[in-house]
Amino acid sequence: MVGPRIALLGRGIVPAGTAVLRGDDLGVLRGDGLFETMHLRAGRPWLRAEHLARLRRGAAAVELELPPDEALVELLETVADGWPAQVEGALRLVCTRGPEGGGPPTVYATLSEVAAASRRARRDGVTVATLPLGVTARSRTELAWLPAGLKSTSYAVNSAARRWAARAGVDDVLWVSADGYVLEAPSANVVWLSGATLCTVPATETGILPGVTVRWLLDHADELGLRAEERLATPADLHRADGVWLTSSVRGLAELTALDTTPRPSSPRTRALQTLLGFPLPPQG
Repeated sequence: MVGPRIALLGRGIVPAGTAVLRGDDLGVLRGDGLFETMHLRAGRPWLRAEHLARLRRGAAAVELELPPDEALVELLETVADGWPAQVEGALRLVCTRGPEGGGPPTVYATLSEVAAASRRARRDGVTVATLPLGVTARSRTELAWLPAGLKSTSYAVNSAARRWAARAGVDDVLWVSADGYVLEAPSANVVWLSGATLCTVPATETGILPGVTVRWLLDHADELGLRAEERLATPADLHRADGVWLTSSVRGLAELTALDTTPRPSSPRTRALQTLLGFPLPPQG
């Protein structure tokens, strides 16, 4: 076991139990902030530039002033320095709007081992149920005032969905729009195989979070002889698919073993996709 770490912008590493947020920080009071979580492999954050670019886009959308990328990179390197290369890490960068009365943003990074549950999900897959989100597939992007596709610290809806999943006895949920299209999971994108085409939901069209991991996967699908496409799909389309997976930055790729209580056969493509992404699998048993 490797203990968790925390580092503050301008201060560096502090003891893990150190208080890093003021009581009036808007990240706490209103969930007014953004974050990115990266997979630390061989001691280095995978797809760091892509995560920082998404953070920067989100900050522009909500008018949150961030430190320069050089300062953020230095913070990430500080918290990861000396982390054992053989230990998978979940490296989180958090940026809030800061104190309620005004002041600079609060910026810090945390690092901990990837949870055993995430590693098991790669090996064993996940059971998933669909859950209505109450908006049409395109309604959020039609609202000019509402920033969409943000990695926000405001996680109330995501947490409510996760609690519902636990009560329903499933591992995760897939939100479905009011007009019947699959959108995303609370902390993952959905990917499915239709023949030789690897598909995911179009983020620009629907306002879902544009996943860094799923983007990399589709950009490299041709290495497995697959085409890549963004398209809308219904739950019925997923039931007919040749494989369905959830992708996220730390869990990696987890196959759906059941959707709305209907078991799904394992896809022969699962191991190849996981190998392409480079996330290690825990041993059986």
